[in-house]
Amino acid sequence: MVGNEDTYKSRIRAMNWARLRTFHERLIEGRVEGWEPGKAFEYLVLRAFDLEGATVKWPYVSTVSLSESGGETEQIDGAIYVDGLACIVEAKDTAATVDIAPIAKMRNQLLRRPSSTVGLIFSRGGFSRPVTTLIKFVAPQTILLWMGDEVAHALKHRAFRKGLNEKYRRSVEQGLGLHDVLENNT
Repeated sequence: MVGNEDTYKSRIRAMNWARLRTFHERLIEGRVEGWEPGKAFEYLVLRAFDLEGATVKWPYVSTVSLSESGGETEQIDGAIYVDGLACIVEAKDTAATVDIAPIAKMRNQLLRRPSSTVGLIFSRGGFSRPVTTLIKFVAPQTILLWMGDEVAHALKHRAFRKGLNEKYRRSVEQGLGLHDVLENNT
């Protein structure tokens, strides 16, 4: 049985850290049932920030008015507000590396929002080499990339907030959106 957004939210919010880590392990093994493709990872990331005290806007659809003739809708995987940062989230639940399309999509979404908005892209399979090159040139938008092993590390150590703050600080200091939070934490 595949659920709707309210069902997903209710199911994930019932999970504490231990259950969330087990859910993540099952997700990686391909043993999660009852979730549409991609939804489990999306909600897992949001729940982790929720458990750390962030204000979370669960997945939603936004209507963007691009002309007088009407608007287009964009699906946002979620938004988080924590430690003075406002972030929109994109989660890619694939073992394959993510290519440029989600970066371009996030950049366009950020162009329609206040300049202080940060984009977070989570990918279980990591990012292609063109992405790691492109991410250096998306300024003035801030897009921070999270690899699958960083998600696993943050789940284990309850460190999503710490990881976000570290990635953001590194982005400010060095102008890079790709900072491995495991670098100094292993």
